[in-house]
Amino acid sequence: MDIDLIFKALANPIRRQILEWLKTPEQFLSAEEYGGFKRGVCAGHIERLGKVSQSTMSSHLSVLQQAGLIQVEKYGQWSYFSRNEALIQQYIEHLKNSL
Repeated sequence: MDIDLIFKALANPIRRQILEWLKTPEQFLSAEEYGGFKRGVCAGHIERLGKVSQSTMSSHLSVLQQAGLIQVEKYGQWSYFSRNEALIQQYIEHLKNSL
């Protein structure tokens, strides 16, 4: 776990919002759009929620992925994102114990 990368990733409000969308996607997407979230949330849906360009959203997702906060699974041409709950919990415990 790289604490500095996580702090950098969480410093941006859009990236914090992405983590919220991935935590409870059923609150932000219709059942037709998400298909049960078995694989995660499609990058296109995240982009649409963020109302930013594809390149901007791709950059945000890359930062979150490099920090280890999200994971990606590729199915053909589609990328599905989900939260890395184990690392997020580890980070929360680190904060509790160090601050």
